[in-house]
Amino acid sequence: MDALESTGTLSDPSAGATRFESGIQPIRRMAGRLGVRAKILGIVLGLAVMLGLVATWQARAVMAKDLVDELDAVGEALAIDLASRVGEPGRPNDSDAVAVMLDAIVMNHPDAIYAFVLDRDGAVLAHTFGAESVPAELLDIYPSTTVGDHGHPRLDFVTGNVHDYQAVIADGQFSSVRLGLSEERLADTVERISRRMLLITVLVGSIGVAAASLLTWLLTRPILDLVHTTDEVGAGDLSARATRLADDEIGSLGRAFNRIVTDLEVNRETIAESEATRANLVEKLIDAQEDERRRIARDLHDTIGQAISSLMVGMASLDRASSDREFADKRNELQQLAKETIDEVRQMGRQLRPSALDDLGLAAALDHYTHDFTVLHPHVSVDLHVDLPNRLAPPVETNLYRIVQEGMTNSARHSSAATISVLLTMRDGLVRAIIEDDGHGFDPVSTRKNGHSVGIHAMKERAELVGGRMTIESGRDGTTVFVVVPV
Repeated sequence: MDALESTGTLSDPSAGATRFESGIQPIRRMAGRLGVRAKILGIVLGLAVMLGLVATWQARAVMAKDLVDELDAVGEALAIDLASRVGEPGRPNDSDAVAVMLDAIVMNHPDAIYAFVLDRDGAVLAHTFGAESVPAELLDIYPSTTVGDHGHPRLDFVTGNVHDYQAVIADGQFSSVRLGLSEERLADTVERISRRMLLITVLVGSIGVAAASLLTWLLTRPILDLVHTTDEVGAGDLSARATRLADDEIGSLGRAFNRIVTDLEVNRETIAESEATRANLVEKLIDAQEDERRRIARDLHDTIGQAISSLMVGMASLDRASSDREFADKRNELQQLAKETIDEVRQMGRQLRPSALDDLGLAAALDHYTHDFTVLHPHVSVDLHVDLPNRLAPPVETNLYRIVQEGMTNSARHSSAATISVLLTMRDGLVRAIIEDDGHGFDPVSTRKNGHSVGIHAMKERAELVGGRMTIESGRDGTTVFVVVPV
């Protein structure tokens, strides 16, 4: 036992499975290189050939046994009948007459090849071998102790197997009759039927291959079409579609593939539109940045620069004041100019980045913006409601502030609205912002497609930037912007 375990025969039961797997790997690789049609045809042809060969082999075995049994039955019956006629009471024991009878048996029966009669001493009295004598090997197959038995040995002749039958004659000088029947005709029958069965196997195999060819054509045609369509889609042609040939499983696969390609085409169009809008947005943002810089530079030069220059000139003129009254008036004028300059700087700062957003939060920043908005747009009434119990994350506050700012600005500039309502609430971990106006509305889809929705796209980008989403509903009664952001 130790020796067996040391060689791994018993200790590693998986070794046989591993060797089997490694042995069938070449067959798997060879089968993997074949197409579906070749595999189906090979299986059908292999089954037809295997079943035909097995059926032929089984039929040969059954027919050979049945025909041999029938030959034995006929041989025994012929030998007994011949013995009864040779030993018939009243028939003279004439060897010539018996020889004629034996010749008639051999001539009239297709399987009989010889017959002869023996006397009590075992000598041949009549036979069908003509001028030749009975072969000695035929005389020695029945020992004297078995003479009279009905056994029939099987002899190997040049012409094939021969069954020898013996029948005992009861009375007279004749002792027994010997009869030989050949298997040649039976073998020819078996071979003829075997050839016919093989021919039928070939015919059935051909029909099976033809049927399998038709079946594989019906099965593989949509698959090959689907493969071709897949190659076209992979090459970038999203207009390609799989041909619908049937309502079976392959047809369902083709329909599912077409739906995927349609969705892919829609997504590509959407991505292309988004990229075009994004590129337009970047261009607009760059232009806006440059415009803002030009505006700031102009304001600094025209407003702040002039104010500081006036302060410098005014302070220089204080020394030339002729009286205390003139000095006081000049000082008051300079103080007012300094106050206006400070207010202008603060206004510019609020436009760039409202300090209230960082110091006081979103609600206070929107309240300040609403106040400034009504000053710039006196024809628009703003209704602001903010219900935020806690401060939000800085990115969320900044993006919501810019979304509301852009929404209010768009309403004032483009919708001819008289009233704008802004509502911000927080519930169930979501901040909801609603910007609604009573303007003439617009078509969000067409506006987005024609590339004129830079502001709307920027609002959508800001909402998605903090994990939220934005939707727009617009009609003749006004426009409503819905923004939902998780916190």
